[in-house]
Amino acid sequence: MLSIVRFKVASPNIKAVSRYSTECVSTFANQDKLPRLPVPRLEATAARYLKSLQPLLSSQELAQAEKAVSQFIGPGGLGPVLQQRLLQADREAANSWLEDIWLNKAYLEYRESNFINSNWAAIVGTFTESKEPVSQQATPVQMEKAARMITHLLECNEAINKQQMPADMQRGEPLCMNQFKWQFGTTRVPRMQRDEIRGQWPCSAKHIVVMYRQQAAVVPVYNEEGRRASLVQIAAQLSQATRSIDRMLQRQQMPSVGLLTAGNRDNWARAHKLLEPGNAEALEQVESALFVVCLDTETQGTTTANDGIDHMLRAYENRWFDKAIQLIVLGSGRMGVNCEHAPVDALTTGRILMEALSKEAALYKDTAPCADLPPAEPIAWNIDGQVQHLIEAAQKQAHALAADLKVLLGDSRQYGAQWIKKLGVSPDAFFQVALQATYFQMHGRAPATYETASLRRFRHGRTETIRSCSQDSLQFSRALADNVPLAQQLRLFQQAVASHVEYSRAAASGEGVDRHLLGLLAQIRSPEEAQQALLFQDPSYARSTSFTLSTSNVTPGDIFRGSFAPVVRDGYGVNYALDKGDLKFTVSEWMSASGTSAAEFRECLLSTLTRLHDAGQYAMDHQLLSQ
Repeated sequence: MLSIVRFKVASPNIKAVSRYSTECVSTFANQDKLPRLPVPRLEATAARYLKSLQPLLSSQELAQAEKAVSQFIGPGGLGPVLQQRLLQADREAANSWLEDIWLNKAYLEYRESNFINSNWAAIVGTFTESKEPVSQQATPVQMEKAARMITHLLECNEAINKQQMPADMQRGEPLCMNQFKWQFGTTRVPRMQRDEIRGQWPCSAKHIVVMYRQQAAVVPVYNEEGRRASLVQIAAQLSQATRSIDRMLQRQQMPSVGLLTAGNRDNWARAHKLLEPGNAEALEQVESALFVVCLDTETQGTTTANDGIDHMLRAYENRWFDKAIQLIVLGSGRMGVNCEHAPVDALTTGRILMEALSKEAALYKDTAPCADLPPAEPIAWNIDGQVQHLIEAAQKQAHALAADLKVLLGDSRQYGAQWIKKLGVSPDAFFQVALQATYFQMHGRAPATYETASLRRFRHGRTETIRSCSQDSLQFSRALADNVPLAQQLRLFQQAVASHVEYSRAAASGEGVDRHLLGLLAQIRSPEEAQQALLFQDPSYARSTSFTLSTSNVTPGDIFRGSFAPVVRDGYGVNYALDKGDLKFTVSEWMSASGTSAAEFRECLLSTLTRLHDAGQYAMDHQLLSQ
């Protein structure tokens, strides 16, 4: 079952309007209309899996993998047994056979830190080049900006609670809105071996937590009757919280408990257990809070947008990484987020942030102040030597992790999705093929590639993997590197794009490879069975799931630019947005890895995008493209 401390459900309400949704359909009105995620046929998954191995393996390695897969799915193989168990799990699951497996295996059982390894980050709003104020204290513009965003995030939570956020639709089909129940008041709670998700819907919490100078303060934003504080009151609450922390730190040095969330999960679970007897109320306040707001100081080095995304992803002080939403506001008023990934996918959180940002950019008429708003109060932690030792260990680990990561922004302003569509191809497929060609140009081989596909067309759907590396993309990459005649390049390019589109459609329809294989793997009951599962024992499985390129499309990117770390040591993390008039991306690398270079990858990708544009424009001008 889902690892949950608390989850409540209430009755529905009605409508609102959103640029991302249809009008007049209440938030969860379509949930019962959504189909369940299917369990793919074993033979279909095996065939698609083997096809995805072709560009990654030698002929000898592929023959070995084919033999292992054949034995696994054939008579007497373990595959059919695991398939029957998975079908039974599907019959017993309330909403989706994948839901708990994915949550536990992808996130809650992962023992390394959320920080960088799992959490994603973004700069949001207008992040123009600007110098940060030289100050150790919060600035007026910082608190004003934070208060405005807090107000609009609270409005989003209220809309979700009342089911007034319009249900999302895609090409006339309803999408699952379940993830919206896990945005506010949601926290990942550390436990030995497997964490828990604590959530409540409707989220009735009346406070947020503010992180400032590595200390936490409880900041009420509703009174006891549930009336929301006005914008002026929220700004005053932030001012009170920061002044209270300043005074507390003048009196004595306080432990930076939030650093524990940046360390190993089992170490954090040990510290959490040690904290519970003397800090039960403090932990309750943090974990039940609507969200966290980080007011960062001493950020003078954060000038450019690249500095900004670097700060949002790599800064580990003044954070509580277990919260589903952390809004980060710099002294200049520029903003970003760092979000825990387990309960919610980035595009869902992005939708909420864009709703709030669209309001933040408009004129706002403040509400009347609410009466009897409780004051903001800093949290005074009571810790012993054991906890302090664990804090120091978490800080050391976080520092090493942050020092090893590099993240760079890239922009191709020559053209965007509008021009790509004139070629008659999918912008996403275009960019993915460009990524394949870029990697091949640098490394001379095909990379195992992960691209996120949404499964929200299904009930409680999360994501599937698009294995973007295909035999067709490899052939095109070779042709581009060898500079073969343009007509041949165009033919191979169109084949590569077609392969990507076909796999993307299959993945979005629940017919991908990786989630089905994960589901089968989760049905293994003993070490003896694990040895019989020849598909998973063959080296090709580990190789094809070690995603050298981990990629995600988060279009639009005008006010939301995300980033994440590579998922393997010798890989890259590529986040991109394909806007109408330009292409934006971030690329990350582990600097300790030999043979990778984010800077070289960025320049090579920009060069590849230019080459594709020039070839495509020439082909259109001379009518060389086949339809």
